[in-house]
Amino acid sequence: RPRTFYDLVIEVAIVRPGPIQGDMVHPYLRRRNKEEDVSYPSKALEEILKRTLGVPLFQEQAMKIAIVAAGFTAAEADELRRSMATFKMHGMVTKFEDKLVNGMLANGYTRDYAQRVFKQLEGFGSYGFPESHAASFALLVYVSSWLKCFYPDVFATALLNSMPMGFYQPAQIIIDAQKHAVEVRPVDINFSGWDNGLEEFVGRYRAIRLGFRQVKGLKVADMELLLHSRHAGYTGLNQLRDAGIPAATLELLADADAFRSIGLDRRQALWELSTRDKPIALFQGQAAPDAKGEQVELPVMSLPEHVVEDYASTSLSLKAHPVSFIRDTLSQLHIVANRDLAGKKNGDAIKVAGLVLVRQRPGTAGGICFMTIEDEGGYANLVIFESLFEKYRKEILQSKLIMAEGTLQVEGSVIHVIVKRCYDLSKLLRKLSPQQAAEPSVLTLARPDETSIPPGVNKRAQVREKVNEELFPGARNFR
Repeated sequence: RPRTFYDLVIEVAIVRPGPIQGDMVHPYLRRRNKEEDVSYPSKALEEILKRTLGVPLFQEQAMKIAIVAAGFTAAEADELRRSMATFKMHGMVTKFEDKLVNGMLANGYTRDYAQRVFKQLEGFGSYGFPESHAASFALLVYVSSWLKCFYPDVFATALLNSMPMGFYQPAQIIIDAQKHAVEVRPVDINFSGWDNGLEEFVGRYRAIRLGFRQVKGLKVADMELLLHSRHAGYTGLNQLRDAGIPAATLELLADADAFRSIGLDRRQALWELSTRDKPIALFQGQAAPDAKGEQVELPVMSLPEHVVEDYASTSLSLKAHPVSFIRDTLSQLHIVANRDLAGKKNGDAIKVAGLVLVRQRPGTAGGICFMTIEDEGGYANLVIFESLFEKYRKEILQSKLIMAEGTLQVEGSVIHVIVKRCYDLSKLLRKLSPQQAAEPSVLTLARPDETSIPPGVNKRAQVREKVNEELFPGARNFR
């Protein structure tokens, strides 16, 4: 909870591997929260460490401590700094131990304090920031936070147009924008550009129109042709054909449900596109000779089926969240919705479930794995200790939808689930579409006109299998 700009500087620096390995994080937090007294062994060190509550967080502080408390020369302190500036741990700081400890003892500091200081400085061998570097990052943090707070529509659009990048996937950026009262509109042949864009104000913010870049497989050149020929807008598929848009591209747009503005959902659009081999019209835009009067009543796609297809095409859905369709099943298993975790108490036994977004196992965490999962109402953060990680490695690494049993840990507004058991519930995703019964992670839906064709010659299914297209995007994994 930063109160000043310098708090941001400290936040940036304190999550580096150096401060974490040097056991500087928790002492600083306890002192900032007034849970621990701030004390300094000398006036000289108070001058160096006052802004960071007696805890060395920056390379400059380490150099000054070495000079003031241990009698290092400027050249020796600079060598110490260089040893702390590497991204990889080479043990270079360790060679200064005797000189630092003995120097501090000679200047009246206790051995316990000298060794504690060295341990903190030794942590910088895992990489710590100089203060100026942290301040530069903090400025970016401040500007980004300000933009997200006051212009969430602009911020989300810019992030989407910068993909692939960063920590979160497009679906999470869009969900967050929607939670902040930003309307998000789907890809459409008559309204979208290549990039995601802003439309008219809806309440406080402009609506975001998703761009063609969100659709898997679309080419910039084809979309430039579509935009060049759009003029006053398309009213039928024949106009798109006349414009020279390749049939494969039109199918990708149909898969993305991008024909709603001309009154066609994805199944209807795919059906009409399947008539391309039938007699064509003599003049541009004219209906084919046998097209009039040909009425085919197609089965209506269910909402879960639409969501499946949305994720297959764009890795997100504006219609619903996949977990919402299996909520009844999850409730029968006594699984708590993520939005309800805030109402639970520290130490409560809990069950949560969601799509796996992120898996992290940083080298500074002693083998602990951190996971972020998402359901229709929010996120949950899971903490998995090393012994459990080895026991449930398959579930942790392979699950699309995971259930975790554990104990709730609440510290202020921060909530974690300390995991004791976990289960792969990915098979529940098959319920979203009857045609996913064989494999929930690979889309093999055929066009309506191909339902009688054996799977072996289903071209769309073959293409999907060839590229192994993921129905729900994989999580961001640790290396």
